[in-house]
Amino acid sequence: MEKKENKASAILMNIDIVVASIILAILIVLTFLGVVWRYIFNAPFTWLEEVQTSCMVWIVFAGAGAAFRSGNHVAIEMIVDLMPKSMQKIMEILISIVVVVVIGYLFMQSIGFIQVFVKSGRSTSMLKIPYSWVYGIAIVSYFDMIISYFYALFHGVKSEAKEAASSNE
Repeated sequence: MEKKENKASAILMNIDIVVASIILAILIVLTFLGVVWRYIFNAPFTWLEEVQTSCMVWIVFAGAGAAFRSGNHVAIEMIVDLMPKSMQKIMEILISIVVVVVIGYLFMQSIGFIQVFVKSGRSTSMLKIPYSWVYGIAIVSYFDMIISYFYALFHGVKSEAKEAASSNE
């Protein structure tokens, strides 16, 4: 049972990578076909730019969740690394609080942003794709980052407690 839970957890934790990878493959294929049709057949796809832009938005936001979860966002750790260990822990907590507040703020703002698109009914000019679908990934991405953060925090606290318990024995 535990193996199934771990497998399901791994799938859920990596679904953003799968989504970003699939959309990246679609973007590459469509861009290649667009170049071929434009320069060989002299018949450009009029809708291609809309799809490319939408794909890029989805790749960025899906990839942002994965990068956040694996700690691959740009960070300036040199200053924190120069501090004493006790101060590093305090800075880590302060940085974590700031990160959660900023992501929470962006999450709330993205909800308002999507609500504006839903109420206005705005869509892309050629394919009529609602902008709420194009940018809806932002809400999912920020939510994913928040969940990933608290998941990592919970497991970090559990592992520190286990280490402390094993060192006391």
